[in-house]
Amino acid sequence: MSIQKTEEDAYVKLARCTIETYVRTGRQIDIPDDLPSEMYEDRAGVFVSIKIKDQTALESGQTARLRGCIGTIQAVRSCIAQEIIENAISAAVKDPRFAPITPQELDSLTISVDVLGDMEPIHSSKQLDVRRYGVVVTNGYRRGLLLPNLEGVDTVEDQIAIAKQKAGIGWQEDATLERFEVIRHN
Repeated sequence: MSIQKTEEDAYVKLARCTIETYVRTGRQIDIPDDLPSEMYEDRAGVFVSIKIKDQTALESGQTARLRGCIGTIQAVRSCIAQEIIENAISAAVKDPRFAPITPQELDSLTISVDVLGDMEPIHSSKQLDVRRYGVVVTNGYRRGLLLPNLEGVDTVEDQIAIAKQKAGIGWQEDATLERFEVIRHN
């Protein structure tokens, strides 16, 4: 893990610092002064995904298991750095699927940050590629998102079905589709 931490880029380092500080102290960090300029100047939706390397993951044949993932489909804060900070805290302690991360888990975490590109409406699932594009499904007020290139999601059908499930949309219900690309930092 220590080798992995030294190779993390500014996006992941910011998410890790945020998570570690919040879990240990309950305090949100300020935006550091030494980040790449685009993290202060640009706005985008951002997802922070946290995985843990533990015995449960190994027993299930995974390298790591999901421990939290929260994000924004579009920018809602002043800059990418602020999106990362807010979403890192939410992924660590507010993801309703998981108990909050504990200080004892911090050294076993792997973190990725996905910066979302623009949403593009599509008319057919044939315009998707699970490795390249994430998907957003919408039916009325229900909306679900699934990031691209996820372990265990090998087909477009799986990708759409999982996104629908997250949104509470039945698999037989119609949904409009949008696709997007990400820049993944890990």
